[in-house]
Amino acid sequence: MILTDIMKYIESEYKVINNTPCEICGGDYEASALEILIIDDEPYDICQCSCSLCGHEKIFEFPAPFLNEEYIKYKAKTN
Repeated sequence: MILTDIMKYIESEYKVINNTPCEICGGDYEASALEILIIDDEPYDICQCSCSLCGHEKIFEFPAPFLNEEYIKYKAKTN
């Protein structure tokens, strides 16, 4: 995957977050932390968010196909 493809993929993740209203009050979610996790040998982009109005927290999980196999092996060694 080339850099522009990766950027489009990440941009689409933020579109999902920005278009998902808080299930408590209907407010907007804001990203508070980002991390990459390996779940069942597959990379995921994990975005912890909180509502800008009520503070309700929600975690968004997105598959991260743009991370290559070397990154997955590196993460496995460091955990």
